[in-house]
Order: sequence, then C-alpha cells, then structure tokens
Amino acid sequence: MAVQTWLRRARRTLLATGTTAALTVALLAGTETSSQAATQGPCDLYASGGTPCVAAHSTTRALYGAYGGALYQVRRASDGAARDIGVLSTGGYANAAAQDAFCAATTCVITVIYDQSGRGNHLTQAPAGGAAGGPDNLAPATAAPVTVAGHKAYGVYVAAGTGYRNNRTSGIATGDQPEGMYAVLDGTHFGGGCCFDYGNAETNNLDTGNGHMEAIYFGDSTIWGSGTGKGPWVMADLENGLFSGVNPGYNANDPSVSHRFLTAIVKGAPNLWAIKAGNAQSGGLSTYYNGVRPNVSGYHPMHKEGAIILGIGGDNSKSSSGTFYEGVMTSGYPSDATENAVQANITAADYQEAAVTSSALTPGARVSLKATTACCTADYLRRNTDATVAISPVTSASSAADKGAATWIVRAGLANGSCLSFESAAAPGQYLRHYGFQFHTAAPDSTALFQQDATFCLRAGHSGQGYSFQSANYPNRFLRHYEYTGYLAGDGVGGNTWDNANYWAEDTSWLTAQPWS
Repeated sequence: MAVQTWLRRARRTLLATGTTAALTVALLAGTETSSQAATQGPCDLYASGGTPCVAAHSTTRALYGAYGGALYQVRRASDGAARDIGVLSTGGYANAAAQDAFCAATTCVITVIYDQSGRGNHLTQAPAGGAAGGPDNLAPATAAPVTVAGHKAYGVYVAAGTGYRNNRTSGIATGDQPEGMYAVLDGTHFGGGCCFDYGNAETNNLDTGNGHMEAIYFGDSTIWGSGTGKGPWVMADLENGLFSGVNPGYNANDPSVSHRFLTAIVKGAPNLWAIKAGNAQSGGLSTYYNGVRPNVSGYHPMHKEGAIILGIGGDNSKSSSGTFYEGVMTSGYPSDATENAVQANITAADYQEAAVTSSALTPGARVSLKATTACCTADYLRRNTDATVAISPVTSASSAADKGAATWIVRAGLANGSCLSFESAAAPGQYLRHYGFQFHTAAPDSTALFQQDATFCLRAGHSGQGYSFQSANYPNRFLRHYEYTGYLAGDGVGGNTWDNANYWAEDTSWLTAQPWS
C-alpha cells in the first residue's frame, strides 16, 4: 500500500475513533510533505478536535488553511476611502504591501477585523457603554509592525480609548455553554486600567452582573485580582472580577509573564474553567489554573451573553492598552491536546518583531524631533537652560541658541547598542535621560541605571505617524510631551498626570526633521 494512501486511511481511523488532534497532527507532520503541513491553520486543528472556531480574527495571517478572503479593512485619512487587506495566498499571510501602498503619504486606521469562520462575527468600532462614552477610537494601522514567517504584517495596537465590538453574533456561547478562546498578544504592551480583553461579553454594552462575561484579560491591574510578581498577568474577565484562579484577589499559581509574543488562553464549561499561557515564539503551554468556577456567587452557572469584544471591558471600560495579532473563539471546551497542537502551529508561524529603522536616526547623525499632536506641530523637543526638556516652536528666525537646543546627536544606545541614545548638541557630553519620569539632560555617571535611563528603542509611531521612543528599562513607557514638558509616560499606567490617556498616542509620536544646527 502506498504510504500516502495508508496515511489517509490511518487519519480517518484516528478521527473516527475520537483520537486527539495532537496525534493526528504528529502523524501527518512526521510523514507528509511540508506543503501539506503548512495548510493547517489553528481553526483546522480546533475542528479536528471537535471544537470548531465560531469566530476567528487576525490581521497577520489566515487561521484556516483554505481561507483566502479579507483579514481586515483600513480607512485612510486623506480622503476617507477604505480598502480590504487580504492574504498573499490562500492559507497565507497578510498582504501588508497592499496596505502600505494604499496608506502611503497619509495615515490609516483599522475599521473592521473580519471573522474568518464564515459566521459574520466581524469586529468593528465599539459604541458607548455604561462605563464610558463612544464611539471608541480605532487602532492606527501601522503602529504594531511584525513579521510572520518572514512576511511583513501589522497587529492591532490598542491605546487607551480604543475598542472593537460585535453585539449581534452567531454561534458564540451563551449561558453556561462551553467555549474556548486564545489570543496572540504583545507581552510587553499592557496597562493597569480596565480592561484589555478579548472574548465573550454583554450584548448591551452594560455591566449586567457576575458571570455575564468570559474573556481573556492581559495587564497588571490589581483592583480585582492578581498573580505572583508585579505583572502583567493573563487572567479571566468574568464580569465584576478579573480572576487568576478559584479565589477572588490573589492566586499564587498565576505568574507574571514577559514574553514579547504571548499566547493567552481562557476556556470555560459548566463549573469548569482554565487559564493557560505560553511563549508564542517557542515551547509549549503552561496551565495557570484548571478547576471549578470562582468561589463567589454568580459564576456557577455562568450567564454569558455572546457578544465579542477586543480591547475593552463588557461595559466599554476602555482605560487599558495592549496589542492583538490573532485570536479565536470556539464552540465547545477544547482538549489539552488540541490546544497543544494550536500552540505548535502558532510557534511555527514564527512571529518576530519587525525592525523599525530611519536613515535620520543612525548613530552619528544630527536630528531634530518634531511633535505630531495637532496643538504643537511647529514644536520641537529641546533642552532648556536648566537642563530640563520641553517642546517649543523653532523657526528659521529663531536664535542660534534655540536652534542648538532643539538639535540632538544620535548615539548607539548606552545600555543596548541596537537602540538609541541622544546627546544634546547644545550641551555636548550631556544625554537625554528620564529621572523621576521627567526628562533632563545630564552627563553619564557610568552607572547601569543612567545607561538604561538614557536608552530608547525605536518603534513605529503610536498614532500612525513618525516614530515612538520606548524606554529601555520601562518598556511600557515612552517619550512624551505633556503640557509642553518632556516625560516618560505610560498609556494610563502609573497614575501620574502625564500618564493621561488623552492624546497619548499623538504625544508619543515624533517626526524626524532636518537638524536646526
């Protein structure tokens, strides 16, 4: 008997006898061609395990081997035109070049994240809710560049105030019905507000009580629950509680996570639920909780309503942040074997951080940094005479001293040579650094702390314009102007006035300009 024929018969036998998806995948991967293995998507694996996807969202790749449709839609600012962004080939990766061409010389936002399951569970701009008005902001289309299997793609960058929703879904679990979900997220982008979620929520945008949600939460909020360390944690938002285990509040088995790319899983069934997570680039999944529903009234039985949310809480709480690349929701409670096979598929996709480069920001270059917020488009980052840092207007008529103060010499990062440091042209030998989260210039003192405080990694501009500068030692904080002063600010993180979420994306986005001196 030919090997291929035997494999086909063996596979049918395995499936007919209920053998797990993991065994099927292992058998096929070990003998069949790599081209056939490449056609397997996460939702094919869930279907093989008897828990099919009922919602499948991604801006980076197809989640079914046979999917060849649109992944998402973008709208550009210049003329309001919209375009669907699809895949390069059936079962393949996002056509980022189509987005780049469509959005050239302007900015774009992501207006729709299409459901690949065929059920029409698309995600669009979230409306107002009980916790906050709306409509919510839409994510800038270029703020989260990555590569997947070597192909350029973009994630969904959720700053505070951004949110997507679908209240009229098909096939999503309601009541106490079983379901599973996973999301691939940026494990370094998070906030402490409520709530960066992906999953099942209320259909009326209101908090309707305990047990009316079941969603993946990622962040470092400690208001309702937490795990070990300082966070961030993968928890479950079950409404009126972020749960890290069976108890409300602290649960020791839920660790802080720090993977650049994170697989997060929550699943639930009658009086049963689990949290899992793992590195989305390598290795397997760890189980952080697996057991009965929380020992608080209202969560057994559950009262799920079947809406889908991304980036917000069920009542449109929208004061947190995060980045989403892909995720699904299933009908039924997935087996561990199925989830292990899905994790293997995710790691094989080879998510990598995209290099963000600028010819104006190479070591030795002189540059001026221009604000992009509407209030301040004539303002440049500058050193004041007292060594504090601010923004102010600079023109060709400005004094030589002002022009020098608004000019920086790019250096290789003092703490990380692949990142950047900025030496003041007006005060040679002094570097831009944060101290007490406010920016100053100072001469290096040879300590590791100074080197870290003065090192910034280049990122795509959060608003879709220019570049953002990420702190080397506080990766969820960025160089920001706030009330014309330079701060190291988080998107609602930290509780300082300059961490205010309003205009954060714009205030942390900078254009490179010809040096003033």
